[in-house]
Amino acid sequence: MQLLIKNAILVHPASKRNGEKADIFIKNGKIEAIGNGLEADGARVFDANGACVSPGWLDLGTLVGDPGFEHREDFKSAAAAAAAGGYTDLACLPNTAPAIHSKSEVQYVRGNSKGSLVEFLPIGAVSQECQGKDITEMYDMQAAGAVAFSDGKKPVQDSGLMLRALQYVQPFGGVILNQPLDKTVAPGGQMHEGVMSTSLGLRGIPSLAEELMLRRDIYLTEYTGSRLHVLNISTAGAVLLVREAKARGLNITASVAAMNIACDDHELHDFDPNFKVMPPIREQSDFEALRAGLADGTIDCITSNHTPLDEEAKNLEFPFADFGAIGLETAFGLSWMHLQGHLKISGLVEKLAIAPRQILHLPVPDFAPGALANLTIFDPNLEWTFTKKDIFSKSKNTPFVGWRMKGKVLGVVNGGRTFFRDEG
Repeated sequence: MQLLIKNAILVHPASKRNGEKADIFIKNGKIEAIGNGLEADGARVFDANGACVSPGWLDLGTLVGDPGFEHREDFKSAAAAAAAGGYTDLACLPNTAPAIHSKSEVQYVRGNSKGSLVEFLPIGAVSQECQGKDITEMYDMQAAGAVAFSDGKKPVQDSGLMLRALQYVQPFGGVILNQPLDKTVAPGGQMHEGVMSTSLGLRGIPSLAEELMLRRDIYLTEYTGSRLHVLNISTAGAVLLVREAKARGLNITASVAAMNIACDDHELHDFDPNFKVMPPIREQSDFEALRAGLADGTIDCITSNHTPLDEEAKNLEFPFADFGAIGLETAFGLSWMHLQGHLKISGLVEKLAIAPRQILHLPVPDFAPGALANLTIFDPNLEWTFTKKDIFSKSKNTPFVGWRMKGKVLGVVNGGRTFFRDEG
């Protein structure tokens, strides 16, 4: 495969080429040359026309249905949705059937996704079947290719188990991901607890439920000297807790879901179940604190929080619908539209491409001859409307059909494989 990308703005905050306008020639999956006025006989030419090229984006915490829930999402459809959203790598949660809770399932994910345009990076479970009881053999999973450990959509409720998990991964520098939610504080909660939940007559999920568990996890991280990633924080109080923990020198990182920086709980006024997500979209003060946390570095990265669900699980009356929305195709457009004035485009690339890899101790793709071509091509100035034809996931549970966005992915390159919007 030979590809010549012309007239691109290079966006890579860790590279001396950041901000340059250049051509990139790719041959046999690697960058052959970078410069101006490049020519390559027989190569496919893509004229970026001033659009941006960055290192390929990595989504930290994607839910993929394979194995067990392939009717919701499989590796092929997840890869298509990821490429459409600008992602070349997905760190996928262990909430499958069976869960990714031993080296066999890690090898299954690695083996069955081999050769895909998008690389699938398995996150191993902390407990057997993500049930929060018996700890898994994390060292074996790490040796088989697991990049991190988490019970994913099932926050670890047992403090002793969380302590042992942090102790387990400490010797080999592993990282535990936990999405903080104390379920005993918010049993049966449907949305953020506040004025809106009261007016709608829905049982709320208070900010306290997130912040209480986060305080616990911070204490345990300090005690063990281990590494914690706080997955998808959603409250102003959580931002403050992470900021204080970092100031004390603890090895803690955090992420936020794109929907939580693009929406507040007023979106639930008409009981659209597609806005029923976990963590819940919260109120305006939280919305503003999350954006400020991204701007000052308290929050390290942005996730899609991609959670595919079939019609039977989602197209129900609000109290009976499952939590979750797909997000791979919309994360960039939503994020950039709401972060302009808070981040430069290089700062957003930091949150999408560089920080997620640093958290997982993975190499960051470079703009250099001989480097593997792992690239995302996007136009931050392009305004567009998200429609049903822009959904590549098997599942269709998104509230954003018809929404106007700013910033669109044009294509991705990963080794010798490519996806371009003009190809469909």
